[in-house]
Amino acid sequence: MPPKKKTNAVKRKAASESDSQSDNEANVQSASKKTKVSRDSLEPAVAANGQPTNKVLPVNISFPPRIAGTVRLSTWNICSLASASKKGFKFYVEAEDPDVLVLTETKVNEVPVDPFLTTRFPHCTWAISSKKTYSGTAVLSKHKPLSVDTKLPGHPDPSSVKGRIVTVEFPGCYIVATYVTNAGQGLKTLKEKNTWNEHFTAYIRDLDKKKPVIWMGDLNVAPTAIDLANPKSNWNKTPGYTKDETEAFQNILNPPDSAAGVGKFVDVWRQNHPEDKHYTYFSYRFNCRTKGLGWRLDMFVVSERLVEKVKMCEIRSDIYGASDHVPVVMEIESDIVTGN
Repeated sequence: MPPKKKTNAVKRKAASESDSQSDNEANVQSASKKTKVSRDSLEPAVAANGQPTNKVLPVNISFPPRIAGTVRLSTWNICSLASASKKGFKFYVEAEDPDVLVLTETKVNEVPVDPFLTTRFPHCTWAISSKKTYSGTAVLSKHKPLSVDTKLPGHPDPSSVKGRIVTVEFPGCYIVATYVTNAGQGLKTLKEKNTWNEHFTAYIRDLDKKKPVIWMGDLNVAPTAIDLANPKSNWNKTPGYTKDETEAFQNILNPPDSAAGVGKFVDVWRQNHPEDKHYTYFSYRFNCRTKGLGWRLDMFVVSERLVEKVKMCEIRSDIYGASDHVPVVMEIESDIVTGN
């Protein structure tokens, strides 16, 4: 066996967290004569679903080294690159060191010129919305793709697609990165979401006939009742968890009999964690993070024939605070991307 590599580790300054910890300790000391306070209260809390409840990035960020013979892919809805960059975004990227990084909801108005990113990822594609400071999807790669596209073929409104999809072709697969259309408050744009789903389903099936597909990003759907904290109160009322949206997603995973000759897809994290109620999005409102009230919207979906090549897929649950989403990572046999 090769020698064990050191774990990637990055230490960052987290003034807000350090200050709050200092304040907590001071409060404990000043109140010691009045009441007993458990030292456990100063330790990171865990919600009922098993995920941490921190609201800023950890001071020390580290991850196990990638499995030998794999490439690491990461997807993260950063809810504005400008905002996330002020809250520790780069510390995560440095520690994770992915081979391919997908960013969604970048909200950039032009291609960023950032040596931190360009030196790590020589091959960058930024899909930018027609609207100012809106949506945005990027694929940042250490490996040069064979081709790149930012369109959704057949969609009747190409301007609405801008900033929501990037497809990069590698020797052994297509990577399709998406920030999928939202059904809107009060489901006012569910019709537009259905149009997206119709054309995207046809598109990913066509790609799959040529090469296996890795679909990653913010898919803006909670596939089943265990993919959100409050399924009953949200069913058919809240964007991301309606009959139309969940059925469209399931039809990609398991095509109906009428779709002859169409390949199946697999929701990788869910297959590996069939009962876990872990989420990738926690609203900043209503203290959702502390309560563990979230949605699993960010994921990896792969062509069924790729599943055996996937070696790891995990939600980076503690990487919260730079965004209201946390990253998801997957490791897959490297030849799928590199061709070697």
